[in-house]
Amino acid sequence: MSPKDTSRTSGGGRSGFTSLTPGRVGMALLAAVTLIFIFENTGDVKIRILIPEVTMPLYLALLATAILGAACGFYVAARRRK
Repeated sequence: MSPKDTSRTSGGGRSGFTSLTPGRVGMALLAAVTLIFIFENTGDVKIRILIPEVTMPLYLALLATAILGAACGFYVAARRRK
């Protein structure tokens, strides 16, 4: 009898989304706290980027900053893998 191929069965392997590591839990908690912080700050603020000055809700500015920071982090992580 040949050994059983278990690579296609579900439940036995460790895929990327089924195993909760402390790092993944920490990042999920950090993301949740960041989103709570962003959406609790809803007042309007004046933001000046170089020359134009715009008035916008603070949560949009924080959300845009968080997205840009995440994009930079993903870019750096992808460059390190190569």
